[in-house]
Amino acid sequence: MLGISSTRKYDHNPTLLRVYLGYRLILGLLLYTMFISGIASNILGKQNPLLFEWVSILYCLFCIGSLFVFRPDQLRHSLNRISLLLIVDLLAILTIIHASGGLGGGLGYLVIFCVATAGLFVRGQMLLSFAALTCFFVIAESIYHGSSQGDFTESMFTAGTLGILIFATAIVFHYLTDRIRKSEVLAAVQARQVKQLQQLAEHIISRMRTGIIVVNEADEIELLNRYGAQLLDLNPNENHFGKHLSDFPNLANIVKSWQRNPVSGIPWHHEIRPGQEIRVSFGYLEESDKKKIILYLEDYRALAQQAQQLKLASLGRLTASIAHEVRNPLGAIAHAAQLLSESPTIDKADNRLTEIILQHSDRVNQIIENTLVLSRRKEPKPQVVVLDDFLPGFIESFCAAQPCDVELKIDPEKIAIKIDVTHFSQILTNLCENGARYSKANTGEAKIKIHASISPNDEVPYVEVIDYGPGIEDDALNQIFDPFYTTDEKGSGLGLYISRELCEINQANLYFQRTPEGLSCFRVNLSHHQRMI
Repeated sequence: MLGISSTRKYDHNPTLLRVYLGYRLILGLLLYTMFISGIASNILGKQNPLLFEWVSILYCLFCIGSLFVFRPDQLRHSLNRISLLLIVDLLAILTIIHASGGLGGGLGYLVIFCVATAGLFVRGQMLLSFAALTCFFVIAESIYHGSSQGDFTESMFTAGTLGILIFATAIVFHYLTDRIRKSEVLAAVQARQVKQLQQLAEHIISRMRTGIIVVNEADEIELLNRYGAQLLDLNPNENHFGKHLSDFPNLANIVKSWQRNPVSGIPWHHEIRPGQEIRVSFGYLEESDKKKIILYLEDYRALAQQAQQLKLASLGRLTASIAHEVRNPLGAIAHAAQLLSESPTIDKADNRLTEIILQHSDRVNQIIENTLVLSRRKEPKPQVVVLDDFLPGFIESFCAAQPCDVELKIDPEKIAIKIDVTHFSQILTNLCENGARYSKANTGEAKIKIHASISPNDEVPYVEVIDYGPGIEDDALNQIFDPFYTTDEKGSGLGLYISRELCEINQANLYFQRTPEGLSCFRVNLSHHQRMI
């Protein structure tokens, strides 16, 4: 416990310790050099030259050895070692003063430097004790010198004056070093707090669900957080510092447009890839220095999901009411057409008209059923699903209901997602039915491919349904997810719309793209199994 307390209490400055060790050696070498060269021969070693010489030599050797034995990192938390060095300094200086004829030669002021040095490393009562010990040796030297030389009064006056200076030095250095230590402690605490705040800011920026990009005046990226890299379809584990904004042409054009008209608060939309649209907001990092621009990137899908939830909540009751009101007269029309078709007086031409009425009544009824399903849609009940286990079972049940050749590829294995299983089955059923129907119309064979994998940059699991149909015209790509849009006379036009809506409430995303071979592909970006829905 004593050692721990000492370590916590004393934390000396390593640079100051190096200066102290060097000062001791320089002082010893200077005294010895002045002695052997004859400089101030009337002062140094005047009373006992041999003692002065040997003490100077031993003190220099001790100082040299201290440089190797007592290193600053060893002295930093050690009070005992520093006290040993201070006492050796004091004894060596007092012996040199004694060999030089006492305090009268001016060497007595060297003990003040010893006390001042002690004031840098020891505190409180220990410093005062060291000053008192120094005064005791000074008075003892004065008594001895005054008795032997016959100038007792003068020696005691010198000792008293020196003693006052010793205690004054101890008190002043105690006050100054205490202030310095408190300032150092405060600076260290503030430095730790700044470091912690910096680490916290870096952690928040790297983990936040908003992309952050800082661009300097040379259009170079200085900061790009992890989520921003994912939104830009970059590897988040790589360092993108210094990457030029021209590497993202569409984003660079948006930045230049904003610079020409820097209206704050108005977001811009940018499509990174099919099905991945982001909302970009701008601002200057420093209003006083409008050189660095900060970009805030938000996943537009999440914002669209929130808006969609509000829209569906308000429209749900309305669509349910309308569907219910339409279903009643529609049932009456269908029933009347069926009775009319069974009449013995109706001819073949009129019978064909009743068939058309019944056929389109069934189609309208299917639209009503889909609309009711959509309006009565319940909150998802997500659960962890492993695609290796789920997809083979889904394909088996799908092919049993509708003969189809399905090619399945899962890479890597054990892909886990989090989704409502009922919703997921309905999404895949709609996509597979469309794919099989269009493949059969184009090739004469109902066949599709299902590919499951993980996106390398944002680590998002996905499932692709690829068909061999004639493809979708570019002009129709913006309409395929609109309700009631269809190119099939028998279709309701709600399959893709409902599938996308089910994806949205499960924090997934459905969009269309073409494979490198030119085949039509509907891709579902799913939610990671550890994500909260």
